[in-house]
Amino acid sequence: MKSLWNEKEAKKFGRNLLGQRVYTSLLLGADSDLVLHGGGNTSVKIKKKDFYGHQKDILYVKGSGFDLRTINKKDFSPCCLSTLLSLTEFETLSDTDMVRECRASMVDPNSSTPSIEAIAHAVIPHRFVDHTHADAVLSLTNSPNAKQIINEVYEDRALVIPYVMPGFILAKAILKKLKAADLDKLDALIVMNHGIFTFHNDARTSYELMIEFVSKAERFIRKAFKGKSLAKSKAKPIDHLTLSSIRGIASEWAKSPVISSLDDSDLACGFSEITGVSSLASRGPLTPDHVIRTKRIPVIIDDDPQRAIDKYAQRYSDYFNKYSDSSMTMLDPSPRWAICPGQGIISFGKNLSETRIVSNIVKHTIKSIQYSEFGLSGWKPLSAKKLFDIEYWDLEQAKLKDSINTTSPHEGKVAIVTGSAAGIGFACAQALAKAGAIVVGLDLNPEIESEMTKIGAFGKVVNLTNENKVKSVIEDVIKAFGGIDMLVSNAGIFTAGAYLDKMNQDNWDKSMAVNLTSHQVLLKHSIPYIKRGIESSIVLVGSRNVIAPGAGAGSYSCAKAGLTQLCRVAALELAPHGVRCNIIHPDAVFDTKLWTPEALARSAERYGLTIDEYKTRNLMKTEIRSADVGAMVATMCGPVFSKTTGSQISIDGGNDRVI
Repeated sequence: MKSLWNEKEAKKFGRNLLGQRVYTSLLLGADSDLVLHGGGNTSVKIKKKDFYGHQKDILYVKGSGFDLRTINKKDFSPCCLSTLLSLTEFETLSDTDMVRECRASMVDPNSSTPSIEAIAHAVIPHRFVDHTHADAVLSLTNSPNAKQIINEVYEDRALVIPYVMPGFILAKAILKKLKAADLDKLDALIVMNHGIFTFHNDARTSYELMIEFVSKAERFIRKAFKGKSLAKSKAKPIDHLTLSSIRGIASEWAKSPVISSLDDSDLACGFSEITGVSSLASRGPLTPDHVIRTKRIPVIIDDDPQRAIDKYAQRYSDYFNKYSDSSMTMLDPSPRWAICPGQGIISFGKNLSETRIVSNIVKHTIKSIQYSEFGLSGWKPLSAKKLFDIEYWDLEQAKLKDSINTTSPHEGKVAIVTGSAAGIGFACAQALAKAGAIVVGLDLNPEIESEMTKIGAFGKVVNLTNENKVKSVIEDVIKAFGGIDMLVSNAGIFTAGAYLDKMNQDNWDKSMAVNLTSHQVLLKHSIPYIKRGIESSIVLVGSRNVIAPGAGAGSYSCAKAGLTQLCRVAALELAPHGVRCNIIHPDAVFDTKLWTPEALARSAERYGLTIDEYKTRNLMKTEIRSADVGAMVATMCGPVFSKTTGSQISIDGGNDRVI
């Protein structure tokens, strides 16, 4: 591990102490081997005048829930140092009292709640304090001979603190150890199974002490691991329907839709094939802080996923019953990650962010497990009881509250929207993404990738008339997210107008291929997964021309009419599986790339209307926009239409010919 300190960059943060604190905090956050997803915390002690002009010692400590990767000055909570130190005079302090008094110590009541480690930072007398959950240090501490190893690596420069609960109890333990220590020789605190603190009166020195101490751990591990390598292997083929089923079972136990993402990298597959992996992976997480994200252990998927996950849920229930009391409510027993021997590792989450966090933590965990088990004296994390105490600790659970958006109706669901690089398709993708869905947009237009990025979705370039490409892209979606819950089949073209006796045959064939057959192919390869989806819904995008065709639009109108019939057949076939299939018929949607200002002006002039009159030439005299169609489609995929299938919905402002 190397220091990332850059003198030129450091100057940009100023020479003031808080600016230096921000800079070195960002350096720590930039290395995932040090901290992951909000882990770790930092502080600085500053003398500052209060509102009345009195000089006070203020501890600026990372606010609870903030991430060192992106932290700035306002994310540090300023607390009166003497007030925090006064708290250590109590023999015991409840979590409620601790949080209240830490908040009461703040000199700015509008700041965020201080880190639960605020008192621990206060009792360390140095100006700058850095705390991380460094992988290498945790590998040392998660082994049977941990204390002996740490003494060998750090000699008398590090003080070893036996594991205790974070917060007040840890602060008291640190204070007790510091009182008996020679501070002139001390550069770090190692908290067993938890992490490392470094400290100094200079920001750069405190940061680089962290780098030095973690590097020492890394070198020790490399030396012990010499001649060995992390397990790696190529993935064995996996059945995508099985992946979809696994996601469905996990969602049932979670009582809400979950995303499931398969990591079939050489490293993940290698770990999954280690002899005794079931026992090895079931001893506990890398650090107790991870248990709220990953639970204590993963599920091992065998040839019967239903049985494996059901058994896991029962085992979790037994774990809860063993260590809980009557005041507690069990969290959902669904796994957060799964090992599929020979095929990789699956991460689960109620949204994409949560899934990625789990996946990232697991990648670090499986490396550290191997370093400890095969290079040191074994892999021995905290006991189940101590991990349970952290998992069900109110202050840890509070960290998860902001990660789930309960107001998003499609949270945790996966949607595919075709023809979504622009116009109606883009609007549908945007509406579904806004409602919380993971959206994958498919389009022949290469702009699909950048357009979907704008709305936090994923774009894939694909020719929907190529069946092999369609099948492949659907399998990619299953591997990445675990299933398909919503399908919006929108892709289409408007072929040049021509009367039947004058029509070029290519006109007809192209319209049928894009406006009808491509939808049939998409349904063919999507339906097996949609049947396993959650509250599954299919929406096809038709046209007013189905109900009120015009002369000269035979190839388009007939293809859309065929699409409508396809919808009705799909509704009949899929209803027994709880899958809905409806079709929407928009008309006169002019805010698309097809309708340039010039084309709109020409059409309006042909009818003897102004542009505004032309855009609102319906019974309600209202303009139909792409966003209106998108909102309708998102609603049709939701609970409002949960008992509607095989229906045709017009969105045209009222058309006298249709009515």
